[in-house]
Amino acid sequence: MKSETTEKHRKETSRIINCGIIILSDTISKSQNKDDDKSGQYILEKLSDNKYDVVDYKIISDDKDTLKSTIDDMINKDIDVIFTSGGTGISSRDITIETVTLLFEKELVGFGEIFRLKTYEELGSPAILTRATSGIYKNTLIFCMPGSPNAVKLGLSLVIDELPHLTKHLKE
Repeated sequence: MKSETTEKHRKETSRIINCGIIILSDTISKSQNKDDDKSGQYILEKLSDNKYDVVDYKIISDDKDTLKSTIDDMINKDIDVIFTSGGTGISSRDITIETVTLLFEKELVGFGEIFRLKTYEELGSPAILTRATSGIYKNTLIFCMPGSPNAVKLGLSLVIDELPHLTKHLKE
């Protein structure tokens, strides 16, 4: 069932959306070789295919201070939406969720809930391990996804068409 209001908001919205990508990976951050980063390359490709502007793309180690400063740097570049990938698991090096949720002024719990439901439908109980989340910090949407390419594909499929609608409300 389609919502008339949602469809109206989509039509009223600007498609000029500036995006940032942050990949958290101790391994890839050492080489800084973006070709080794399948998840980041997928995000870049899908955003570009949908005519969204990717203003910044960083590969960083799993470090909370680096993550915070990278997010703030992107926000200073007038980025509307930041996608993070990696660091969402339960190992001691996984710091994304603990770091980013402390920044959120509002959390969009539906993203994580739907992400876990879809993961459960595909994989079963390992969905418990996913801590994907989303929220708003300094008028910027942040989507935190696991690092696997399949997880990134799922996460993007949930929000990519909705970005104009989300950013419209964000700017009100």
